[in-house]
Amino acid sequence: MNYTTYLFDFDYTLANSSAGIVLCFRHVLQRHNYTGVSDNAIKRTIGKTLEDSFSILTGVSDPDVLKGYREEYVKEADVYMTANTVLYPETHSTIKTLKEAGAKTGIISTKFRYRIRELLDKTQLTDWFDIIVGGEDVKTPKPSPEGLLFAIEHLGVSKEKTLYIGDSVVDAETALAAGVDFAGVTHGVTTADELLRY
Repeated sequence: MNYTTYLFDFDYTLANSSAGIVLCFRHVLQRHNYTGVSDNAIKRTIGKTLEDSFSILTGVSDPDVLKGYREEYVKEADVYMTANTVLYPETHSTIKTLKEAGAKTGIISTKFRYRIRELLDKTQLTDWFDIIVGGEDVKTPKPSPEGLLFAIEHLGVSKEKTLYIGDSVVDAETALAAGVDFAGVTHGVTTADELLRY
């Protein structure tokens, strides 16, 4: 298949933000006396909404409490996230090669768009992407296909010529729900076997 459009997840796909994510979660969790949560447990929630992640990690289901945790996390992320996020070594060359070949590129993530742009601006990569869809841009987060379908429509491309690249089962399910092909990367904590099911 010859693709014309390559849409990427962000965390664990283009960038390693796990240090920043763990740090921000750790601050909020410790503030509320959740001291037994491992770094790996936190990393396993990357790609989910903050509310879902906190619910998984704490067992809390009260939406108001989870909203409060999310708001605390965002304040922590304003301080720590960008400074603790790095692009993978191959990100620059991959995106540059795709753009030089005439492809359209974009990012579809549950991370806030402004947070993604902070890192891309810092690394001079912002202009290499035709669209960035963040968590604040959709009503329903991944694995809902909303963000992916919005990008496809906005770019005026076909599903058949679009490839979505991500690191998690959530990303694979998003591509499946949108009806586009998927490529898995194993930078994160999801194994190749887990991704191969899709």
